[in-house]
Order: sequence, then C-alpha cells, then structure tokens
Amino acid sequence: MDLIRDLSLVQLIGNASLLVQLVMGLLLGVSLMSWWYIFLKMFAVRAAKSHTQEFEDAFWGNPNLVALYQQAGSKLRHDQGALEHIFAAGFAEFVKLKKTHGVDSAALMEGTRRAMRARYQREMDHLESHLSFLATVGSVSPYIGLLGTVWGIMNAFRGLSSVGQATLAQVAPGIAEALVATAMGLFAAIPAVVAYNRYVHDVARLSSRFESFIEEFSNVLQRQP
Repeated sequence: MDLIRDLSLVQLIGNASLLVQLVMGLLLGVSLMSWWYIFLKMFAVRAAKSHTQEFEDAFWGNPNLVALYQQAGSKLRHDQGALEHIFAAGFAEFVKLKKTHGVDSAALMEGTRRAMRARYQREMDHLESHLSFLATVGSVSPYIGLLGTVWGIMNAFRGLSSVGQATLAQVAPGIAEALVATAMGLFAAIPAVVAYNRYVHDVARLSSRFESFIEEFSNVLQRQP
C-alpha cells in the first residue's frame, strides 16, 4: 500500500527533484497556452470560412459592384471577412485610379491588383498568427520532457549508489517520477501537432480561394466601362 500511495501522480510530482518540477511546470504552462491558441484559432478559421462563403455568394449574386462596396462599408468590423476586405481594397483603388487622368488600363489593373495583394498578405498574416507557436510546442515539448526524464533517472540511480541492495520499492518511485515529465511533454506536443496540421491545411485552402477571387475580380473590373 505504501508503494501504491507513493506512486500516485500528486506524490510523484511532489517528490520529484527541483529541475524535474521546473520542467513539468514549464510543460504545463506551454500546454495551457497551446490549448488557448488552439481554440482561438479554431474560432478564427471557422469565422473566416463562413465569411468567405457568404461574401462569395453575395458577390456572384449581385452584379452591382458599387452597391456591394457600400454594403461592405456599412458593416461593422467583426461582420467583415478577409475576402470582403480584399474586395473593398481593390475596388477603392480601382475607383481612385479610374478618376486619375492619364492612367491607362494596364496601369489601372496593376494598381488594383497591388492593392488587393497587399490586403491579401495582411489577412494571411492574421490567419497564420500563432501557428508557429503550435509548431514549436509540437516539436520541442517531447525533448523538454525527455530532459526532465533523463535528469530524474540520473537522480534515481545516484540515490541507489548508496544502497547496498536495490529493490523494486526503491527503484520504482524515482523512475516513475522521471517518466511523468515525458508523459507531460507528449501531452503538450500531440494536440499542438494535430491542431497545427489541421489549421495549416484550412489556411492554405482559404489562401487559394482568396487568390482565385483576386484573379476573377480583376477580370470583372477589366470588363467595366
């Protein structure tokens, strides 16, 4: 019964060496931060998909670009999606250059594309934010946990050096304390890797839709009188 009590999770963490406890605390903090960013990114990507689909339906269903632009300008910031921002930036630049004397059609379309590409890049930077943190957590956390495990096992064997005869009751707690650090490293890394791969895929698909819209919208503007 003493061995079972000593091998409980709370006892293992409490009896671990200072360095192993610091490693566990670091991994716990990193894990909580990664979960925060996982949920934050989940809502952001879901909203981006919804806004993109809504605006595509509105764009192809409404041939009046001026009315669509005015409608976009009347919305609140949180009601607008990335694609709507790209459209507004391109149309505003198109109208401004259209009113400028001496601007030919090639320069007009080039300026419009540049405005949309600049806005596209800002929107992509926003969608890709915090993904690098998830990638770092997924790649580094197992090694941090392994560091705690190696240090804990070293301490366990160092303690056995002063014992004449080692038994399971003497070896097991030290080894178990060390392995908790590896388990916490994997607990932090696995969700971060899964979320990172999923969100990278979703952001890449949104990026493809944005780029396709820029080309299609450019063709629409090129046909404007």
